[in-house]
Amino acid sequence: MTPSLNPTPVDSSLANRYGRQKRVLTRRTKLIMIVAGVLVACGLAAVLTVNVASVNSVDFKTVGFVANDPSYAVVDFQVSKDRTEDAICAVKALDGQFAVVGWKYVEIPPNSADAGAESGRTTQQRITLRTESLAVSGLVDSCWPKS
Repeated sequence: MTPSLNPTPVDSSLANRYGRQKRVLTRRTKLIMIVAGVLVACGLAAVLTVNVASVNSVDFKTVGFVANDPSYAVVDFQVSKDRTEDAICAVKALDGQFAVVGWKYVEIPPNSADAGAESGRTTQQRITLRTESLAVSGLVDSCWPKS
């Protein structure tokens, strides 16, 4: 057997043996992939934020306050939540120096369907707090769903 006059180049014999070289991504393709990834991540973050914020949210609004005696204060407030869920609210009374003189955790039971606006989502609450001294302000500190 005589050797061939035109031997196959090394590159083509390697390509035949192992396959072609992989194409390198162009700068434009890389940029498009990065932009698409960022857009998908932003969209996912927005969807998760909206879903988490709307699930189990409890909103509250202090409506009124009365304190005619140094031993108690009355706080009126509204709670908006899923009408089938329980919630807990922290209500406090403050003195003239903004020191807490009364504090109470209040459990808000599930609402009845005819309990108020928004198809029974919002209820009116009136809470009496025992205080250490005369309160000049009363308010709801926070509310959250009961676990």
